[in-house]
Amino acid sequence: MKHVVLRATPWCLALLLTACGESKSEAPAPPPPLVGVVTAQAENVPLVKNLVGRLSAFRSADVNARVAGVLLKRAYIEGSEVKKGQLLFEIDPAPLKVALASVTAQQAKDQASLDQARVDLARYQKLNQQKAIAEQIYANQKFLVRQDEATVQTDQAYVQTARINLGYAYVTSPIDGRAGQQQVTEGALVGQGSATLLTTVSQLDPLYVNFTIGANDLNALQTAAEHGDIQLTESSKTTVKVTLPDSTPYPELGTVDFSAPTVDPSTGSVTLRALLPNSKFKLLPGMYVNLQLALGQRHDAFLIPQAAVQRDITGPYVLVVDKSGKVSHRNVTTNDTQGVNWVITSGLDMGDQVIVSGVQVVQIGAQARTEPWQPEASTATTADAASAPSKTAGDQ
Repeated sequence: MKHVVLRATPWCLALLLTACGESKSEAPAPPPPLVGVVTAQAENVPLVKNLVGRLSAFRSADVNARVAGVLLKRAYIEGSEVKKGQLLFEIDPAPLKVALASVTAQQAKDQASLDQARVDLARYQKLNQQKAIAEQIYANQKFLVRQDEATVQTDQAYVQTARINLGYAYVTSPIDGRAGQQQVTEGALVGQGSATLLTTVSQLDPLYVNFTIGANDLNALQTAAEHGDIQLTESSKTTVKVTLPDSTPYPELGTVDFSAPTVDPSTGSVTLRALLPNSKFKLLPGMYVNLQLALGQRHDAFLIPQAAVQRDITGPYVLVVDKSGKVSHRNVTTNDTQGVNWVITSGLDMGDQVIVSGVQVVQIGAQARTEPWQPEASTATTADAASAPSKTAGDQ
């Protein structure tokens, strides 16, 4: 059998190639990617600063032994609430009672001497008027009366001191608060030469929350206020919102009641303090807490979801879809967060379409289709709560 070999002429090959090219050019181009966008709207937003603070007692009083003696008993339950004037400890009062009795007896003796001296003075006065005694005898008697009066006054001071010391044998709480652990056991000799710490009473409602803010940050806020970019709240009305270490929001607001007049040279920061209600004793001194310091309002800022803000070596940026559908890059300034949104103070214009979802599938300069971005259910719930302090933007 013979095989027939077909040879293709050059014009046939050209025709085939042309047909293939026409087939490829007829394939439809893929549509631009679909992205979720939010429309940038300038608004006044709360000006908050996210900080870390430490709690301390509103008042803390050391309870000391103020007289020397043997500690007889503790009259309170450690860790319990006590009232001002409540008995906490008892020091052996027997030696103090004896001391009081001794000075009281001495006062009585000296008082009797004074009474006798006064009687003699009255008698000498009559004799002196009759020129029956020498003037010197009368003068000496007057001096003796004044001397005895001074002695009685000294005795009165000794008696008062002895009574005070006897009162110190019964150690009471100087304030309302929670009594701490007993520092000295019964039978110990206390108050020898110096005060002996017996326990500490701390008032826990309200509490102080102590924190610091950088001096540079304060200067920036003052400059912004002078330019009209922000409006600062009066210092007496500045509030703080506290979040516990487990991210649980604390229901009560605190109020700033103190600001240090100087900058700490070792840290470059200013110390502030807020008063925080603690009626249910959920907070304890020494705890570290996150807090949001409400400083006022920021004018003409944009709230943009955190997912829309990206970062590179130049800082934070967002992707924007213009009216022609083209994607562009915008460097922005992020000052802080509010809930799940970044607070952007520059880099955006009113009405910009900012890409939130689909950032990974678009290219700068390429086309994109847009639809309104809808937050997920969990994100929306978090945004509504907006109670936990959010992280501070590091790039500005």
